[in-house]
Amino acid sequence: MNRENIQHCTAFDGGRCIASGELIEVIKKVKENIDTGGALSVLIFDDKSSELIEVDFRGTMEKVLGKLANPSALDNRESTVQRGPGRPKLGVIPREVTLLPRHWEWLNSQPGGASVALRKLVEDARRMNSDRDQLRTSQGGVYRFMSAMAGDLPGFEEAARALFAGKPEKFHEIVTKWPFDIRDHVRKLSVNAFMKEA
Repeated sequence: MNRENIQHCTAFDGGRCIASGELIEVIKKVKENIDTGGALSVLIFDDKSSELIEVDFRGTMEKVLGKLANPSALDNRESTVQRGPGRPKLGVIPREVTLLPRHWEWLNSQPGGASVALRKLVEDARRMNSDRDQLRTSQGGVYRFMSAMAGDLPGFEEAARALFAGKPEKFHEIVTKWPFDIRDHVRKLSVNAFMKEA
């Protein structure tokens, strides 16, 4: 298995971090905690996106891990997409793009046609905006985690404003007052959430 494709996550029981690492190992620790009565209200967050990871902990450890082997509804979505024109082996799938007639005329006049021109434009935009995109993605992840875990904590709204206004000093001053594990995870997530000094 490619190590880069392994999902890393962090599990919280209330405001306490109970496991962090590779998804399978975190699930095992959480299941052990649940079975011994040590965990009551568990949320598991993807470490990259801060999206919640839904896990059904009912049944034995083997059953819980077995459920992971089955594709989730999200993964099934790709297999239900009807294949049409495109190059599926290369990961190319058809989608609809709505443009004005003058845009289509320009695209069709480009070497390689509209598809090649659009791919080049997208790649150029990705290169030019990569820092801004990374910043926006990082801020979104921090905010998702904060909303779930710190939405009721003092200073949440002020911290959110500081996050999106690019004020790291103010942001860190506020989150310092939060419970230890939440504060530390927010700090870890926010490493790339502010513009680097030139």
